[in-house]
Amino acid sequence: MSFGIYIGGFAILTCGLIYAAHLLHVPTQWIVVGAVILMGAGIMAAVRTTKQKDSPDR
Repeated sequence: MSFGIYIGGFAILTCGLIYAAHLLHVPTQWIVVGAVILMGAGIMAAVRTTKQKDSPDR
């Protein structure tokens, strides 16, 4: 559940940054590149933050 919330929040952040870049007249190709990089970083951060620790084998 927390993974979904983390990804949802990161998606909202990315959408806001895309909109800001559009208002600043950044070329579309750079907006797409930035969005792809941000979403990849968001997924990696969400996995790292929400992964469960492995239990030791007995």
